[in-house]
Amino acid sequence: VQLQASGGGLVQAGGSLRLSCAASGIIFSFNDMGWFRQAPGKQRELVASRTRYGTTDYADSVKGRFTMSIDIAKNTVYLQMSSLKPEDTAVYYCAAKGTSNWGLGQGTQVTVSS
Repeated sequence: VQLQASGGGLVQAGGSLRLSCAASGIIFSFNDMGWFRQAPGKQRELVASRTRYGTTDYADSVKGRFTMSIDIAKNTVYLQMSSLKPEDTAVYYCAAKGTSNWGLGQGTQVTVSS
């Protein structure tokens, strides 16, 4: 199982980014998928999730601005981020959960300048 996030970068406040996660060895119908983030000095936060049944949920801090989706054919998970704020600055991690805990992959840095 491998989760490789990409698409991070530097963006101005109000801008948009789309993160991608190549999910090797993951069957989406058997796993919940999620996006976590961790800012310096802060706890890791689950910002978006999608159950294996297709239900999505978002942290209040990103609701209405972030959209999570999957492409089954490409085995890829996306996080579309819009109206970005400086407080969205963090390392973002793609994650999968089968029967127990979340497993996180390599992160990608998102920096939002004011």
